[in-house]
Amino acid sequence: RLIGYENRVLAAEDFDDDVKDAGEVGAGHKVTALYEIVPVDTGGSAAPGQPLDLRYQVRALTMAAGFSDEVATIKVRYKRPGANSSTRFDHVVSTDDLVRRTSDDQRFAAAVAAFGMLLRDSEYSGSATLDSVMELAVGSLGRDRGGYRSEFLGLVRDYKQLSGALTATD
Repeated sequence: RLIGYENRVLAAEDFDDDVKDAGEVGAGHKVTALYEIVPVDTGGSAAPGQPLDLRYQVRALTMAAGFSDEVATIKVRYKRPGANSSTRFDHVVSTDDLVRRTSDDQRFAAAVAAFGMLLRDSEYSGSATLDSVMELAVGSLGRDRGGYRSEFLGLVRDYKQLSGALTATD
């Protein structure tokens, strides 16, 4: 599930259609997209309207096919300047990528997204708590230019206090 860009989701059959637009990122720009990943062994299934023949859909098949270390496959289409047709790029994300290769920026963005879902009482917030948001944010402060990440932590602490969830140990 794409978080935050729900209005830009394409139907699966439209991904290869160069006429359909799901959003553009210009040369030299960066975009952070967050996705919720539901592992197949937790009973996850294809989203409504999505095809069921996805690569990781059935746990027994993924194990037999040797995909046990794979978490997801990212598929991106791009056009070179002046081109009329797009080129597809696929990248497999492994468990090692998630554990060792996430940046402070990625982990901090995940903390902010989790906090937003908690604020909205989202059905998708899963096991996220204010404490887990704070732990993730503290662990991803990195170089906090301008103090914005520390300010975010202050907002989470203030919300926690206002919501009555603050404990004596915080």
